[in-house]
Amino acid sequence: MTVANAESLEVFFEASIDHIGPEATITTKFNDNKQKDHAEANDSIQAIDALLNAALAVTDFASIAAVGHRIVHGGGHSETAAVVDDALIADLESFADFDPEHAPAALSIIEHLKTKLPDALQVTCFDTAFFHDIPTVAQITSLPREYRELGLRRYGFHGLSYTYLLEQIRAKYGDDEANKKIIFAHLGSGSSLASVSGGKAVDMTMSFTPTAGVVMSSRSGDVDPGVVGFLAHHTGMTVDEWTNITNKKSGLLGVSGITADMKTLLDREAEGSVEASEAVELFIYSIQKAIGALAATMNGVDRLVFAGGIGEQSFILRRRICEDLGFLGIEIDGEANDAQAEVISTSNSRIPVNVIPTNENFVILKRVQALIEQ
Repeated sequence: MTVANAESLEVFFEASIDHIGPEATITTKFNDNKQKDHAEANDSIQAIDALLNAALAVTDFASIAAVGHRIVHGGGHSETAAVVDDALIADLESFADFDPEHAPAALSIIEHLKTKLPDALQVTCFDTAFFHDIPTVAQITSLPREYRELGLRRYGFHGLSYTYLLEQIRAKYGDDEANKKIIFAHLGSGSSLASVSGGKAVDMTMSFTPTAGVVMSSRSGDVDPGVVGFLAHHTGMTVDEWTNITNKKSGLLGVSGITADMKTLLDREAEGSVEASEAVELFIYSIQKAIGALAATMNGVDRLVFAGGIGEQSFILRRRICEDLGFLGIEIDGEANDAQAEVISTSNSRIPVNVIPTNENFVILKRVQALIEQ
């Protein structure tokens, strides 16, 4: 939760809840004072109430003009943001099964806040809108054409993050640089990469759901579809079990059998763990392959940008990802990379490499502000 002045977008309060369940914690930040406490948050509704109660320490419900919601899967919506009404809710419900990991919770939170904050404008901001108009060849799947009527297409995610990062490139380096061929790598617990050219999305690693693409913390990324039938035949695995495995038990966690946390895996790798090393190497390899593939979608690349928790904080992984990308003209400055500089490439590198902290909440705030002004 980020609370900001509606006119200036000056943030004066932030709060987040981690590990929803018995071990939930709430972290609040107000006037540069940061505090972490236990939270009674066994589900998403309790988590929202805990966040609202924390916000009441610095504001009141009557002063809340609008609430912005990040909607991971926006289905066919091309608009970047929309005011919530009955028709929109019905539309979101119609494709909620596209994203069972996020959509049900998001819908329940919207309905809950409509009751708790009846006078506030509820605004949805769609992660998928950034990719809505990518070239048709990048949208379609190779499955039978009739399934398109069910909404089957490649959607792409992390669009709010990519919107912010592209705006930062434009603000820092100008329109000409923002319109060049850029690969953005949003690497975190959920990881994806996107190619952007002429200021518009070209392609991405995530697809119909956020489970597709590169290896992630507990999501599988791309998997041979034949595995579904194989496991169903040999283990009796159901569709729900498959969804649970590919979203919550695979990726770094599944390969290592240790943890989904990259920092822990790097520590264990340094101690000699083969399992941790395999997980880390597979993550790096999948990112490298994705960068090569996305460069092909634009017939080249002019800039690489790292973001997300891992992309922003792990100088080790940035170095290891880039050390085999010399064929693209990438050369990393070790000192700049270790120091978490904004530009981590050398002056001889044909392609500049940036590290830019992303801020999806700021994009949501701007879109909510625009709708308030309307």
